[in-house]
Amino acid sequence: MIAALRGWLSGDGAAPVGRAVARLRSAQPQGLDPTFCLAAAVLLAWGLVMVASASVAVGEQAGDGSLHFFYKQLGYAGLGVLAGALAFVVPMQSWEQSGWTLLAFAVFLLGLVLIPGVGIKVNNARRWLDLELFRLQASEPARLALIMYFAGALVRRQAAVQNRLPALVKLLLPLGFAAALLLLEPDFGAAAVLFGVALLMLFMAGARLLHLGALGLAVGGLGAVLIVTAAYRLRRLLSFTDPWADINNGGWQLAQSLIAVGRGEWTGVGLGNSLQKLLYLPERHTDFIFAILAEEFGLLGILVLLALFGVLVWRGFAIAAAAETRNRRFSAYLAYGLSTWVGLQALVNMAVNMGLLPTKGLTLPLISYGGSSLVTVCVLLALILRVDYENRVEASRAPAGGFGA
Repeated sequence: MIAALRGWLSGDGAAPVGRAVARLRSAQPQGLDPTFCLAAAVLLAWGLVMVASASVAVGEQAGDGSLHFFYKQLGYAGLGVLAGALAFVVPMQSWEQSGWTLLAFAVFLLGLVLIPGVGIKVNNARRWLDLELFRLQASEPARLALIMYFAGALVRRQAAVQNRLPALVKLLLPLGFAAALLLLEPDFGAAAVLFGVALLMLFMAGARLLHLGALGLAVGGLGAVLIVTAAYRLRRLLSFTDPWADINNGGWQLAQSLIAVGRGEWTGVGLGNSLQKLLYLPERHTDFIFAILAEEFGLLGILVLLALFGVLVWRGFAIAAAAETRNRRFSAYLAYGLSTWVGLQALVNMAVNMGLLPTKGLTLPLISYGGSSLVTVCVLLALILRVDYENRVEASRAPAGGFGA
């Protein structure tokens, strides 16, 4: 991958960009999954609308204007589309060969953010790096790099993983180290989603259910220990079970979220008419934007949102299955993992907003405000589309485009 990027950067002026655009255009005759693209575009547009609605009060309170966060999110969306386009033109083979580089990059980011004076601490969590233009949440690109590394590792060690538990555990050790760094931030939710995605990828690679069950119990037991031994996690768990018992303190956020969801009823109060976004509900435009969406669009809006994410996961798995039938195992496992990430994180975020899970600092993909999340998800979707494109190229027996052509 590095050699390919070096060759791309070696051109003069805008020629490399022109070649990249030409290769993107070359994908048009082959086509891309229209259902997947439509669902992603609708979610992205809906997210921009919801950020504009949910952030009105907080923007005015900060003196930045009611649409301040919308304009920033629009810029992040443009950056995400550009990053996704660049990721799309890189062949899957190049990503597969860069597995160890991706792992090193992920560990570097997760370690860098923990250094005092380098990582930015907000609300007792050190998760961000200041890049001047915006703050980078290290866990977002790091998890993407880790999943890409893990897909390649599965291909190299698939036979051992399918038959021996020690080989399976050994394969998970790098992810375990990365998860430990995530817990030091602390970011329990990101670590949980990472391991959930890894277990699904192992299942799709043919690991035995008995081995996966044992690992799941071990990871679940470790998670329970981490919860009961950390005071703030235990408080979240207790407030989650009964937010009304301490509504003025630990239960305030969840209680306000439940009020927002309840006010939506069947069809919602209408776009822009939410009351909870008027500084009642904390994190209304980030982690708890789903509650505002539920208030303004009601149960009908929730069902449409679930359907859109369901379409993304369904088509992502279909693309992965098509790659697997062609023995393109890296592409298949990567598409399985990335599709699972989107679906699992969306479900966790919704469950948290509705009081079905304890509060976690996880965004709603493509909907929540935040540059790191939005750009990473755009790249993630572009990688799935690259798998789809290469499937179609192989099916038509045409030479693949991209840097490897």
